[in-house]
Amino acid sequence: MDLGISGKVALVGASGGGLGLATAQRLAREGCNVAICDINADALPAAREAVLEAGGGKLRVFAYPVDLSDASAITEMVTAIQKDLGSIDILVTNAGGPPPGTFDDATDEKWLRGYALTFMSTVRLIRSVLPEMKTKGWGRIINLASRALLEPIPNLMISNAVRLAMSGIAKTLAPEIASSGITINNIGPGPTSTDRAIELAGARAKKKGISVEEELELTAKQIPHGRLGRPEELAATAAFFASELAGHITGTTLLVDGGETKAL
Repeated sequence: MDLGISGKVALVGASGGGLGLATAQRLAREGCNVAICDINADALPAAREAVLEAGGGKLRVFAYPVDLSDASAITEMVTAIQKDLGSIDILVTNAGGPPPGTFDDATDEKWLRGYALTFMSTVRLIRSVLPEMKTKGWGRIINLASRALLEPIPNLMISNAVRLAMSGIAKTLAPEIASSGITINNIGPGPTSTDRAIELAGARAKKKGISVEEELELTAKQIPHGRLGRPEELAATAAFFASELAGHITGTTLLVDGGETKAL
């Protein structure tokens, strides 16, 4: 199926590994030139090679070390991308998630860090790409969020709160930019086979006094499919949202969770 995005320029946040990298690889397979970024500069060379390989070695892929909680760093990165690849057509916001914990665990420092990393990075990335998207009359914005947009997740106090703010942006912004040919949507992954899933499982396991492996098995049993999601499954969803085919879908949240979420 031709998604109609070959030759487009895509920026994928936190794409040195995990869901971000899988999404960058999928967009490369669809013919996009891709900008990847990560706070872990050491992860970027291998990630860039993986994205290049996914695109058959025929596309342009640039990698940028960046702290997405830093406003000036985002501005500098986007300026560099525009110089290296051209204006950004597809933005996938992603910056990892705040640390797990209850309300009692959430200090002011943790709240402010979660706000800056997860929420303000989304605001700043969107702000940086909108002007040129409006000029072109075409654009796709995809927020990699969480199933918490529809159902709060225990022991993720800060994440639950700031993810909802991301959803509020998308729903409010969607009608403002629709006439410019730009869509904005959220993806809510459930437990997926990534380092983040292991981190969260470790926090739950510690509270229960069991091993991480036991906790991951319990998590899988709660999912109707009986397993964690695969990064490539979420990446395929992001590619569809980025496509011409999804041009009439905006302001929505789509869960990729194997049916785990019980909310309507």
